[in-house]
Amino acid sequence: MKKLTVLSRSYCHLCDDMITGLHSLQQVLVDQYTIEVVDIDLHPALELTWGDKVPVLLEGDTEICHYFLDAERMRQCLSSGE
Repeated sequence: MKKLTVLSRSYCHLCDDMITGLHSLQQVLVDQYTIEVVDIDLHPALELTWGDKVPVLLEGDTEICHYFLDAERMRQCLSSGE
């Protein structure tokens, strides 16, 4: 099972949309990934690196997508072992 990380902010509607989409896909792609949500405002180094791209979906250090959930790209990453 892969661990996906969403770099997020508490006041970000795009972040909320991405997280909701991930939870919906999780019902279809059962046991393929877990989701960790990280508030970048609490992590200055993350804010410096990713601040303008939030929300960002990562698998490890690899960016899958940002701003909007790209379900197809996410499925490709999960199936290819990227």
